[in-house]
Amino acid sequence: MPPQLKAEVNVMPKVVQGDLQSLPPDARDFIESNAKLCQPECIHICDGSEEENKKILDIMVEQGMIKKLSKYENCWLALTDPRDVARIESKTVIITQEQRDTTPIPKTGTSQLGRWMSEEDFEKAFNTRFPGCMQGRTMYVIPFSMGPIGSPLSKIGIELTDSPYVVASMRIMTRMGTAVLKALSNGEFVKCLHSVGCPLPLKEPLINNWPCNPELTLIAHLPDRREIISFGSGYGGNSLLGKKCFALRIASRIAKEEGWLAEHMLILGITNPEGKKKYFAAAFPSACGKTNLAMMNPSLPGWKIECVGDDIAWMKFDEQGNLRAINPENGFFGVAPGTSVKTNPNAIKTIFKNTIFTNVAETSDGGVYWEGIDEALPPGVTLTSWKSKDWTPDSGEPCAHPNSRFCTPASQCPILDPAWESPEGVPIEGIIFGGRRPTGVPLVYEAFNWQHGVFIGAAMRSEATAAAEHKGKIIMHDPFAMRPFFGYNFGKYLAHWLSMAHRPAAKLPRIFHVNWFRKDSQGKFLWPGYGENSRVLEWMFNRIEGKASAKPTAIGYIPADTALNLKGLEDVNLTELFDISKEFWEKEVEEIKQYFEVQVNADLPYEIEREMLALEMRIKQL
Repeated sequence: MPPQLKAEVNVMPKVVQGDLQSLPPDARDFIESNAKLCQPECIHICDGSEEENKKILDIMVEQGMIKKLSKYENCWLALTDPRDVARIESKTVIITQEQRDTTPIPKTGTSQLGRWMSEEDFEKAFNTRFPGCMQGRTMYVIPFSMGPIGSPLSKIGIELTDSPYVVASMRIMTRMGTAVLKALSNGEFVKCLHSVGCPLPLKEPLINNWPCNPELTLIAHLPDRREIISFGSGYGGNSLLGKKCFALRIASRIAKEEGWLAEHMLILGITNPEGKKKYFAAAFPSACGKTNLAMMNPSLPGWKIECVGDDIAWMKFDEQGNLRAINPENGFFGVAPGTSVKTNPNAIKTIFKNTIFTNVAETSDGGVYWEGIDEALPPGVTLTSWKSKDWTPDSGEPCAHPNSRFCTPASQCPILDPAWESPEGVPIEGIIFGGRRPTGVPLVYEAFNWQHGVFIGAAMRSEATAAAEHKGKIIMHDPFAMRPFFGYNFGKYLAHWLSMAHRPAAKLPRIFHVNWFRKDSQGKFLWPGYGENSRVLEWMFNRIEGKASAKPTAIGYIPADTALNLKGLEDVNLTELFDISKEFWEKEVEEIKQYFEVQVNADLPYEIEREMLALEMRIKQL
């Protein structure tokens, strides 16, 4: 931990559940030093049991933080302070000795590839926030495993938090409790400290009974010490520290050191009508249909898709050269708006028991509602918005927050892959990058080779979304869909990806790029999407099998004229869907080149520079 101020009362709070003395020495030191610093009223070591979970939910009901949704089994609704609704990139930092360890030094302006904070500034920030910050509250100790307990690909963390919402959510999102402490023995763990930053008694009343401290919110990562320190926000992305903080930012740094990949990717298994199965990993920025793809009902007869994970993949080459992936999470923390029987029937079948909903609207009969749920309300049923106001379609604002969430156990997903908890992981044969591009980018194309594929990931761009605090519809660079989640210098990250090609015996997955969102001149989508996306997966599957034909273009291989199976689909304009316009791509190349030059600057690997030049030459020849 950072240098700590002497607590005024250097007394250990009482332990109300669990036995501090039975913990491994490092874990005990971590808990004791922070308990002395944060001064909670008491310490509760979580065991992960059903009984404990019930108590935690009861405490939140009593505090007015959640309410029971009577329409469903064991479902709850939390409404946050409207100032605490999303990840806050501007307050999410990485602390390293040198700025260049965290981000490339941009040619001009500030880095868009992460935020660095100096050790000195962090020490000051820490010391103005944490002393006494848990007064009057319980410090919960959450031992958790990212990945199946005991898997060689898994990692353990311990999160200290004063939020019961975090405890209940971490129990869904990770493997949590006594079994993890047994697996830890005296091994390494990532140290996670979280406080809502509202010691009791309160200085000012809470909004929605939701403790947070927006003025002082800070989410800090100390990769050299394997520590995550979060203050002032109760929102999932900032407070469930196993999620983006550990599983991406800290894990990507560990992965670089240990020779594997920690990525913002779904993992799905796809089986063809002959019973042959392949696994894909896919990276999309938020609001590009990632969870929908991970849980897709394929429209193609005889094909089957199963879900291993919808958000994060940890991938490592095994001794045979297969890239093996696990989903380090145990639940889905999905965006609710836009989720419906049409867009994601399997998510709908997953979320109506044992789920915590946050910032969605509530129906008068004890249910939930959001934009794009595509269900008419029964006669006489009324809506209360996420702002606790009566809501009608004429209210002039959404009934659910655009980044409202469901937090639900993965085990409830009806199409969960049988190998989703396999300790050795599933073998990845294809990697898919994608974004929301209304113009110019074809439905699907395949990289010429691994280096070209890494370039495609680096050059990803997409319309901005609600999961972060950006506003408006602008096309943003989002390399590997990791822009907000890199745990170290992006140039070094690219070099790490490129280095995979030099591993002895590595069976490198094929790399593809997709765009489900291309529109015609009238603004109508050219591709029906959802279950029909299985047609694109079929082409990829067959490409890996060496069966589907493709034709080279300036940007990569696209399906040959009859290679994409359109049987039963009306009115699909393939010419428009696959059009590669010289004018569009000249501009695209310029933007990407500019981005690399300014943002990655001296850290851009020469292989990526070479791919950039080669693309530029191919576009010139169009």
